[in-house]
Amino acid sequence: MIDPSRRQEPDRFPNPNPNPNPNPNPNPNPNPNPNHDSRFVRAYDRYEVWAPLAGSVTVRIDGVEQPMRPAPGGWFELPGVPAVPGARYAFRLDRGEPWLPDPRALSQPDGVHGESEVVDPRGLREPSTWQGRSLRGGVIYELHIGTFTPGPHGRGGTFDSAIDRLDELVELGVDALELMPIATFPGHRGWGYDGVGLYATHADYGGPAGLARFVAAAHARDLAVLLDVVHNHLGPSGNYLGKFGPYFTDQHHTPWGEAVNLDQPGSREVRDFLLGSARLWLVDVGLDGLRLDAVHELHDESSPHLLAELSDAVASWEAETGRPLTLIAESDRNDPLTVTPTSAGGLGMDMQWADDVHHGVHAWITGERGGYYEDFGSADALATVLTTVFLHAGTYSSFRGRVWGAPVDRDSLRYDAHSFVTFLQDHDQVGNRATGDRIHQSLTVQQHAAAIALILLGPGTPMLFQGEEWAASAPFAYFSDHDDELGPLVSAGRIEEFAAMGWGDAVPDPQSVATFESSILHHEEREIGDHARTLAWYRQLIGLRRTHDEFTDPDLRRTSVEVLAEQSVLLRRGGLGVLAHRGPGPLAAGPPADGILAAFGDASLSPEGRVQMSDAGAAVLRLRAE
Repeated sequence: MIDPSRRQEPDRFPNPNPNPNPNPNPNPNPNPNPNHDSRFVRAYDRYEVWAPLAGSVTVRIDGVEQPMRPAPGGWFELPGVPAVPGARYAFRLDRGEPWLPDPRALSQPDGVHGESEVVDPRGLREPSTWQGRSLRGGVIYELHIGTFTPGPHGRGGTFDSAIDRLDELVELGVDALELMPIATFPGHRGWGYDGVGLYATHADYGGPAGLARFVAAAHARDLAVLLDVVHNHLGPSGNYLGKFGPYFTDQHHTPWGEAVNLDQPGSREVRDFLLGSARLWLVDVGLDGLRLDAVHELHDESSPHLLAELSDAVASWEAETGRPLTLIAESDRNDPLTVTPTSAGGLGMDMQWADDVHHGVHAWITGERGGYYEDFGSADALATVLTTVFLHAGTYSSFRGRVWGAPVDRDSLRYDAHSFVTFLQDHDQVGNRATGDRIHQSLTVQQHAAAIALILLGPGTPMLFQGEEWAASAPFAYFSDHDDELGPLVSAGRIEEFAAMGWGDAVPDPQSVATFESSILHHEEREIGDHARTLAWYRQLIGLRRTHDEFTDPDLRRTSVEVLAEQSVLLRRGGLGVLAHRGPGPLAAGPPADGILAAFGDASLSPEGRVQMSDAGAAVLRLRAE
């Protein structure tokens, strides 16, 4: 059940290099901690805080103030006073400072500036026979709790309202749910990528108790649950970490400002803070994996890299829990070292998002060529990403103006096709468009069917974005709920960003409640017209993936693409094929086939056994032996 070879290279893969790190760092982590595994195990029954910058710390528990005792390493503790679930507390650093929430709090009922609440997540978990599942090659479904369902009182969805829709996802055939960030963030609505409480579950979604109910309901339906976590930065409002200790450093910079301190003095505790958060979600809450946001912004010149350390720690947690645990990285580096085992010098991630596959399919089916789509769009580029994952693989990127990436080795035994998550839509590729419009809103229903066939029956681990399976009419716009000082700056910045890109469409105000409400899915559409046709096609494709081993074969060497014409490609998976024709007009030169397993459009076989189509669409074929 547990496959440790995804992180620790098996013996059958000899390493000819005695130093497996291709870029060894002469300056190892300046804060070694050989007993780190115990350092990030969260204690839920006592009050403690790391505050090396403070001379004294006072804790206020349910209105009663008590001085904390200094402990080694910059820690402060309160011996003899148990932390009882439900108690409210806050810290004051030195005299005259405001009361601050706990950086490791699991619950912030009154928001990012309010008092913390004591929670023991282990006491919230329901008895379960869930033993986990491998997600490599499975179908992942990305969703945003706040917009996945309307939710109660018109304030957006909750964990409980999402539970009411889980049976529909089971019917669809997905294997795992990937939650967009739920760590506490400012206001009532947002994407979650400006979170500041990396241990806390957002109160509006239902808090830790609601999450526990959701996880139990998903596991009862044989659905794994992944969580998107943001370790590369914190949001601008409610971020008090810098008052407690050296959580950030000006030695590295990110698009959000100073980088999280992973390799400067004090970084050992910062690393343990992040590792402890990961352990909370995977071990104590019982989630099945993490999606790690923008890991290229985790600036770490120490050894081992934080991701490699996390990977090795997760391998030990798998042994501890008896469940497979999955790590998925978002990285724009196009580097297979991300999914190479740590023992072979890699970062040990189980999977990484494959943006180039998205770009190749999107640009080919839509005709868009602006921005990062500049090098994509041709049928040849599409064939490249479907068979080798990266278009930019040590080659020149026009968008970046430099050589970018490294090639995927199709013969590698250290990773395979399932190591790469592929998608037609995701929250970024929809929400970071000016109006949050979805790809199918600019396509015919037949073109949409052709594009998704290449993803769901392609060699990667496919991921869907909420609502795409029925071509949802709701956009997924960028929305936020910042205060009166920060909110206008966010709104103005969004307009300026797209004006600089020459985007002519009106940009919805992210601070407007209407922008958020417009993004909430309308599930009643699922049974109507082309929405229902699209949903049936998604179900059929996932069913074919489950019943035909060729479509879950992780060996990239057994995947090929034949460019029939600029408008038509044939994806070969063993003896089966996926014909995608974008149109307009008829298929010019259909391939020979012995049968059609499924089709969207009017695909048929000529008397000579060649596929014919009058317009855009897709067909799944039993190919004629050559």
